[in-house]
Amino acid sequence: MSSRVCSASKVHPTRGLRFQVPVIMFYQSNPLSMKGKEDPVKVIREALGKALVYYYPLAGRLIEGENRKLMVDCTGEGVLFSEADADTTLDSLGDAIQPMCPCFEELLYDVPGFGEILGSPLILIQVIRLRCGGFIFALQLNHTLSDAFGLSQFLNAVSDMTQGLSRPCLLPIWQRELLNARNPPRITCIHHEYKGVTSTKGTLRMAMDENNLVHRSFFFGPKEKRTLKKRLPTSLGAYITFEVLVACVWRCRTIAFAVDPDEVVRFSCIINLRGKQGFNLPPGYYGNAFVSPASITKAGMLCANPLEYAIMLVKKAKMQISTEYMKSVADLMVTQGRPPFSKSGNYFISDNRHVGFGEVNFGWGKPVYGGIARALSNISFCTQFKNKKGEEGNVIPICLPPLVMERFEQEIKRMTKEECLR
Repeated sequence: MSSRVCSASKVHPTRGLRFQVPVIMFYQSNPLSMKGKEDPVKVIREALGKALVYYYPLAGRLIEGENRKLMVDCTGEGVLFSEADADTTLDSLGDAIQPMCPCFEELLYDVPGFGEILGSPLILIQVIRLRCGGFIFALQLNHTLSDAFGLSQFLNAVSDMTQGLSRPCLLPIWQRELLNARNPPRITCIHHEYKGVTSTKGTLRMAMDENNLVHRSFFFGPKEKRTLKKRLPTSLGAYITFEVLVACVWRCRTIAFAVDPDEVVRFSCIINLRGKQGFNLPPGYYGNAFVSPASITKAGMLCANPLEYAIMLVKKAKMQISTEYMKSVADLMVTQGRPPFSKSGNYFISDNRHVGFGEVNFGWGKPVYGGIARALSNISFCTQFKNKKGEEGNVIPICLPPLVMERFEQEIKRMTKEECLR
């Protein structure tokens, strides 16, 4: 039987997304919600098979066409699924139940060959039963197929099947051609996120040794948010909390690197296109649907100016989003051979606050934590989080070299310490 080949979207930089996205969810034992479903492995595995009938491209394998264009060969070979048992409890995991989970490699078996982009399974899942009756759901997804919102949609389809439904509440839509380039393609906007910047010293790049990074998460609760907002002048105008948080993290990160003042630095805000006016993406679209507009400045300007300067640059990046900007990105992908994001002095933060991983219910209630498991060297994300005190807030994980992390922690503490304000 011949298989069907599905084309991937051209709007995202397939070379820049050729990596695995790790997701982790921690579930408590909940006898009242289980309704006799004693084994989460059996329940999730059966529901996964049913959901893949509708999301059949995810059970295929990637192949590469002309000009490195990625396509899915819908072979129906399936995804990788494994189970395990751990002689531990959720309570004993403590601080591991958060982004930058220190034991993620132990919670998701690294199947040899899975990391290959072409010809390998697109999803790896492991369900771990815990002694307390809870369980851990760990997953890795090939990012070229879907973004966080698309993956969340798929996991909710699996959730629907665990509830006894015959089909997902929201039917999936492939239609990657909705974000294709124009004919003929034409780049009409400036795209700093892909454009090479001539730096004077390259000190930021030299400081980032990806083989020696510390992984930490930083929580911003009511106190931290209140303190940061007190630093802002009333003349700043309208802003949202997300802009304040990511501007603070970007500025503190740049200060911590102690780079040359003339070094050009960039901030890219990863923005979901779903629901944006003019993009016409139908409900159910589960491909990569985001752009990453960037603002640029010199490190000296970012570090010397107060927080509102960084906020204005974050807002400037977000304001670039338009239908024309999105089409220009798609055209750039075609005309320039799908370039990766530029890493030179570029820092990305993805807005994951409303992705919905924390709402996925396989029959045991909502997870204690559900979301992306860790950040990358130049990519962080912002998500909803409740700390041990029960405070609602946001958490932003980050990877930095050890000495840079020490300076970053000190700078974050200084910015969020109330008594430092006059």
